[in-house]
Amino acid sequence: MIAPEALASALAGYLPRQRWFAGSADETAELTVASVESLCVSGWPALLQVLVQARLPGGEVPTYQVVIGLRPADSWEAFLDGKPEAVIGELDSDLGRALAYDAALDPELAVALLHHVAPHEKVERARYLGADQSNTSVVFDERLIMKLFRRLAAGPNPDAEITRALVEAGFSNVAEPVAEWRGDEGDYAVVNQFLVGGADGFLLALTSLRDLYDRRCPPVEAGGDFAFDAWRLGAMTAEMHLALARAFGATPGDAGRWADDMERQLERVRLEPSLVEGARRVYQHLRDLKDPGPAIRVHGDYHLGQVMRTDTGWYVLDFEGEPDRPLEERRRPSSPLRDVAGLVRSLHYAPQVALQEWGPEPDGELRELADAWERRNADAFLDGYLSTNGVASVLPAVDADRRLVQAAFELDKAIYEVGYEQSHRPEWVEIPLAAVHRILEASR
Repeated sequence: MIAPEALASALAGYLPRQRWFAGSADETAELTVASVESLCVSGWPALLQVLVQARLPGGEVPTYQVVIGLRPADSWEAFLDGKPEAVIGELDSDLGRALAYDAALDPELAVALLHHVAPHEKVERARYLGADQSNTSVVFDERLIMKLFRRLAAGPNPDAEITRALVEAGFSNVAEPVAEWRGDEGDYAVVNQFLVGGADGFLLALTSLRDLYDRRCPPVEAGGDFAFDAWRLGAMTAEMHLALARAFGATPGDAGRWADDMERQLERVRLEPSLVEGARRVYQHLRDLKDPGPAIRVHGDYHLGQVMRTDTGWYVLDFEGEPDRPLEERRRPSSPLRDVAGLVRSLHYAPQVALQEWGPEPDGELRELADAWERRNADAFLDGYLSTNGVASVLPAVDADRRLVQAAFELDKAIYEVGYEQSHRPEWVEIPLAAVHRILEASR
């Protein structure tokens, strides 16, 4: 339908503008169009699935999925207003001169794509949610949600793989799978039930904190106290880990390998030498453990933004792991305390982000309230987690060892966050840096 050379040329300017593309906007990637499939053959508008390989300057060659909409070149639809990054450009096609763009934004083509992935589902309306770090999501009739995987995994996508396995293991706190789109290159998309009325965990935490900072009272007295939700979230997290152990099995943990992964992450981040030295000291303590507890498949990027609360409880989203880590590392079994550490780190982030709404220099009282909120909710989360029947089977047998493993993963997560903020939100980098200093001080 479109000459591969012309398509590759157009995509060379389009891909670097996308959040899910691994290269930066000022890098030039050598693109090869691996395949083009027409998913809608009845004329305008047309829908294409394009798989493209991008040779990045560092030598990596990831495969990306681009769903392209085509409409006559002299047309312009309202859904493209204010979204220049979604426009690929004008191209010659079998239908004539065409405007090419991201089809996920086109309500008509999004419905056509849903019918391709889940032909038995009848839907009428599509609502584009936008692109997160690595995917694109569209909601249909407020009943279904389709996640398009952009950077294709070499094998099963962890999000699709783990969600399937958890449901089969009897864990009900995930969005129920409805359909999958799979091919030779792996998982292309999944369709799940949409969690109607769900509230993002991080936004709920911010609401609690705004009430606390406005009233300036102890967290337990604030009308938006988050502690009970934190406790329930801890209990649900423990149930998730027990289900993951049932689904994928558990093996003796390899503390040396965990520390190796942490060392590699440390090398990816710019830190002052004293912090690097301190982190390596903590990682050596981890290596020295005789029994770090079992290794299981884990969420891998667990934080308040990855959970939603509904009237029936907490639900877990997005099992792909941290997008800036290699896929092989994300799929490797690890300690469940890695997820615990990620959520605890999120309970530190939330009050610090909420403080920024009060200006660049919040007063001392607000800072004390932020620390008190963090302690109260981290304690509630851990209490809910550790009091769950059976969770001891996936943790180190000795409590001091559990605390050491958790602290090492908290440090690793904070260092990862430093690297992320250095690249994406430098104005926030002091939040994880403060945590790095705090964890290293506590480890002395």
